[in-house]
Amino acid sequence: MQRGTFQLMKSVNKSIILNKIRTSEPISRAQIAKDTKLTPPTVSSIVKELIEQELVRESDLGESKGGRKPTMLHINNNAFYVVGVDAGPETVECILADLSGKIVERVSSKLNIPITNDQFISILKENIHKILQTSKPYHDKILGIGVAMHGVVDIETGTSLVAPNLDLRNIPIKQKLEEEFNLVVNVENDARAMALGESWFGGHGDADSMVAVNIGRGVGSGVVINGKLYHGAQDIAGEIGHMTIDINGEICECGSRGCLQTFASGVAIAERTRKKLEEKSETITGEEVYKLAESGNTAYIEILEETGMIIGIGLTNLIHLINPRKIVLGGGVMKSEKFILPKIKQTIEQRVLSPAAKETEVTVTKLGEDATLLGAVSLLLVELFDPV
Repeated sequence: MQRGTFQLMKSVNKSIILNKIRTSEPISRAQIAKDTKLTPPTVSSIVKELIEQELVRESDLGESKGGRKPTMLHINNNAFYVVGVDAGPETVECILADLSGKIVERVSSKLNIPITNDQFISILKENIHKILQTSKPYHDKILGIGVAMHGVVDIETGTSLVAPNLDLRNIPIKQKLEEEFNLVVNVENDARAMALGESWFGGHGDADSMVAVNIGRGVGSGVVINGKLYHGAQDIAGEIGHMTIDINGEICECGSRGCLQTFASGVAIAERTRKKLEEKSETITGEEVYKLAESGNTAYIEILEETGMIIGIGLTNLIHLINPRKIVLGGGVMKSEKFILPKIKQTIEQRVLSPAAKETEVTVTKLGEDATLLGAVSLLLVELFDPV
């Protein structure tokens, strides 16, 4: 689907109706009109158009309330597809998914560092071409490409301003991919994309405010309010990894001392293990700390429990500042959830101000390692279903 075609599919009323069907299906035309305050003729006209575009399908008749049984409406999930890309910092992963987030194709390749901007773009193109080659039956149904990129992203231009783990700057991702594929391309920071993906596909119902925190090589988060990402005045909302926990702590890669990232990332956990336990192995990883804890070694269990307490302090600060309905945790570090999550919850319970806020729901993502990829897919879907 070419860029212009995708733009033509979008309109405010159309998106209101689409989103209503998505969140309430199966639903009748009359109920849509009642809930959205749009007139029945407007709803009927737009639904007719959506059915013609194959975005919506009709199903068996609904329950009658005295008159003729209504025809029920559903989103036609396999009508369209989106290419989702999780770009770095160690691999480029690429999927093709339908409107429900069902993955139908997948490819990936490793990134070898050092790498140049041009080489990085070439790897993105190569993976997307592979996906397109293996999914030829879907070509006319592809809405566009969503890219989740680590580091600082200018979402207006789709440029990666700083990709610290790749040591790259000013990568014109959107421009280069749109030139190559003639599809709509949206680019977002990976933690924020993950947050949007959680809101879209994570099964969180109608939670009106949510923060998703990705804890892996770094620590990042995204804030979703009423289904939309909150970026902040200068586009740095959600940088929880650089919240100061200890003003005299270790120097972070950002240049400050004692950031949450210097305690909670996989690298930080390994480093703290080496210092505390005088661990002889210079190559121990956060994953190995988890495996040793899993084997029953109490010293390593204590390291992970301490990590949970520190993350809990960071999340307590987050609750006091944003007061979200729900916090969802993901990333490699949360594979240790059995040791970390109870301490996170205990710390929040001990430190949060009000009894109601102490009950803030904190969960681990059910999307697993695909959370960021599905977040990349949602970058296109949110624009189609709710472009306002």
